[in-house]
Amino acid sequence: MNTQSYYLGVDIGTTSTKSVLFNKKGELITKHTINYPLHTPNQLVAEQNPEEIFEAVLGTIREALRKSHIQPEDLQFVSFSSAMHSLIAVDEHGELLTNSITWADTRSSIYAKDIKENQNGHEIYLRTGTPIHAMSPLSKLVWLKAEQREIFDQTAKFISIKEYVFHKLFGEYIVDHSIASATGLFNLEKLDWDEEALAVADISTDQLSDIVPTTHSISGLKEEYIKFLGLKENTPFIVGASDGVLSNLGVNAIDPGVIAVTIGTSGAIRSVTNKPTTDPKGRIFCYALTEDHWVIGGPVNNGGMVLRWLRDEFAAAEVETAKRLGIDSYDVLTKIATNVPAGSDGLIFHPFLTGERAPLWNSSARGSFFGLSIHHKKQHMVRSVLEGIIYNLYTVLLALEELTGEPKRIQATGGFARSEVWRQMMTDIFDKPVVVPESYESSCLGAVVLGMYATDEIEDFSIVSDMLGHTHTHEPVAETSAVYRELLPIYIRLSRSLQEEYDSIAEFQRNHIQ
Repeated sequence: MNTQSYYLGVDIGTTSTKSVLFNKKGELITKHTINYPLHTPNQLVAEQNPEEIFEAVLGTIREALRKSHIQPEDLQFVSFSSAMHSLIAVDEHGELLTNSITWADTRSSIYAKDIKENQNGHEIYLRTGTPIHAMSPLSKLVWLKAEQREIFDQTAKFISIKEYVFHKLFGEYIVDHSIASATGLFNLEKLDWDEEALAVADISTDQLSDIVPTTHSISGLKEEYIKFLGLKENTPFIVGASDGVLSNLGVNAIDPGVIAVTIGTSGAIRSVTNKPTTDPKGRIFCYALTEDHWVIGGPVNNGGMVLRWLRDEFAAAEVETAKRLGIDSYDVLTKIATNVPAGSDGLIFHPFLTGERAPLWNSSARGSFFGLSIHHKKQHMVRSVLEGIIYNLYTVLLALEELTGEPKRIQATGGFARSEVWRQMMTDIFDKPVVVPESYESSCLGAVVLGMYATDEIEDFSIVSDMLGHTHTHEPVAETSAVYRELLPIYIRLSRSLQEEYDSIAEFQRNHIQ
């Protein structure tokens, strides 16, 4: 009987988990997505229920495989991608003491500032590759000890959401180099926990998971899950890496000089080097893919979530129109943006609705419209929001260029890539050609390619170029790029000059907004 080989990539994201089944050519066979909420009772808290996410992992794997009708023996492995920077405290029995505290939670902001200014934070960053910021589990641990001491003292293990999932599936606490390198606790050169960072957090290595390479394979799935998922008993599970580094792999941005830009809920710009690289100015991260592939770049908090805010709070009429026409509400918004010229007639939007990571690394940063005048209408505000998100990513690109030089090629992916308007906007603001793969499931595809490498099906990552399929290339329009060249310096100067005011307004909000 003829059999085919299939590979399942699972991406545990901030707002959803998806499982995508590919064949050996990289063709998408089936996929299934389950959404879940981000609990934000106030502007500081951003938590999730780990059990909801675990159930989503099980549900997406089961449904993706069920819809495919493949035989269990034809599935070669399940390989994982996951969002970074989450922190979960569990007791000695593996029971939850906290929710999953996500990257977007900013309760540890003042502790991050103290680490940076008074506890040798910059030197810790240079060794660990994770900028000192509220997103970092290092900062979260210091906050947890200071403000929830009873929970801190009861904790047997501090883990991430992926570690929680793997412990539920296999009964082992393991963390891959990639997720570990996003904690602020992991020494990039030694590939081991950093002693000084652990001392700052006041935890021991016994309270952390065993470190494994991203290519680590584990089998022995608990019997109840074998039956529920419909897998064969010895199906390998590849621990995989973080979503950011796997997105680079999944869009074929792994050669020097190739830049990957992603806009999903949040966003990032990343490039690959062959050794750990950090920034003397502390602006970029450095995370592991393999021991020979290190991803450097900058994450931004404010990607698609800003557009969702705009839709939910100001575009009820457009949402209703989209429902009547049976089209996506975001398509209506981006279409509105084409009704005004590039630069939104001088209206500039800073998209810092949830503070900001790169390049400011300031949890107190806040959003603003600048240049608003009586002639501006809703369509100007829509376009300026789209432009502001790209402006911010461009400033991260400038920082990255200082370390890696001018990019040879820019590969773009994420939910924004579905919009031709937004893709062309990025091309014009960056003033460089942008290549967009036809498939948007870059993290899942990256997980699968890493899994093929882990199981010795491939010798290197060159296969990914054949798996991407068709790509779209956008070329900058000179006249439009010239407009953005005038506005970008204003955008950058404004964010720099408002640093003190960001701190002041954030303090007011913490004191007065419940």
